[in-house]
Amino acid sequence: MTEITKSFDSLPPAIQRFVLQWGDMGTQWGVNRSVAQIHALLYVSEEPLTAEDISNVLGIARSNVSNSIKELLGWKIIQRQPVPGDRRDHFIAQTDVWDVAMKIAAVRKSREIDPAIETLKFCLEQAETDTRISKAQKQRLEAMFDFTSTMDRWYGQMLKVPTGVLLRLIRMGDKIVSIAGFGSKSGTKEKT
Repeated sequence: MTEITKSFDSLPPAIQRFVLQWGDMGTQWGVNRSVAQIHALLYVSEEPLTAEDISNVLGIARSNVSNSIKELLGWKIIQRQPVPGDRRDHFIAQTDVWDVAMKIAAVRKSREIDPAIETLKFCLEQAETDTRISKAQKQRLEAMFDFTSTMDRWYGQMLKVPTGVLLRLIRMGDKIVSIAGFGSKSGTKEKT
């Protein structure tokens, strides 16, 4: 096995930048910075890392690393990797970016979209009998429920599409927008 980098400063600048940026991006998505940085480090690591390795490289308390690893394991974007001759737990990240994106989306859906849909259903049921809620308020709740439900159905449909087909569909986006008359070759938004 190759020697594991023991400090953040010994990482190549591009890797340092990636780990820091992934941590910042994670906070924008409501993910703890340490969790995101640990994921980034494991993603770029070519060798399985122990919690101690991660703690040393990122300068994060060992207890924080342990809690972060539990969260990442729960998201199923990292896993334990046995290393012959070493009894410690070693970890690797899932490196298929499509698989990672789908797993993150699934967790986000269960934490954010599913409760939003249930809340909107409840609100709509309550709005039917509450005379203090105006017609316009009911319509806004219905519009939000329709939008959220539509996005939820779309997400469910996209899970059934094989990754290769999904990638082709995404790449077709520019062509579809252009054919529909909403795009231009210069990338500027056309007026309608």
